[in-house]
Amino acid sequence: MMNRSLLNIKKTLKVDSGFTIVELVIYMGLFSILLVVMTQMFISTLKVQLSAESTSNVEQDSRFILARMMYDIQNASDIVIPATLGAAPGNTLHIRVSGNDYTFTLSGADLILDVNGTPNKLNGHDTRITNLSFQRLGNPGGDNSIKIGFTVISLVNLSSGPELKNVNTVIGPNL
Repeated sequence: MMNRSLLNIKKTLKVDSGFTIVELVIYMGLFSILLVVMTQMFISTLKVQLSAESTSNVEQDSRFILARMMYDIQNASDIVIPATLGAAPGNTLHIRVSGNDYTFTLSGADLILDVNGTPNKLNGHDTRITNLSFQRLGNPGGDNSIKIGFTVISLVNLSSGPELKNVNTVIGPNL
């Protein structure tokens, strides 16, 4: 009788609130699918952000470099290099502004502005400059202009290739 009452007590105390192995596998499968989807969305968001930053860096550098060159050329009292009107384009621009020597040139993949022997890098650390060219245009005895060309390339490698921008313009004296 005692054994029978113990069995009845054990049966009534038995709780069936645990998980079966099948339920656990289903929950883990659903969680894994959710985790993969969320990871893919996160990676996709990062790629879009990287692409936007790359485009922004190229645009900012090209605008800054062009604005700096325009300001300095328009305030120049003398164009030293390129010296000859219409000569083939070169990769160095040397001008005088308020008695100071300004030289724009490439050093590796960086655009350098040297002011009286003090070099300053004009492009950012995440871009490089290529195809830098300067050509003197104008009429003999008249005001001369400078034809400028350069390419700004992002150092960030995207799946579609690096972001780049070609800049070509002519800057004349400030009249």
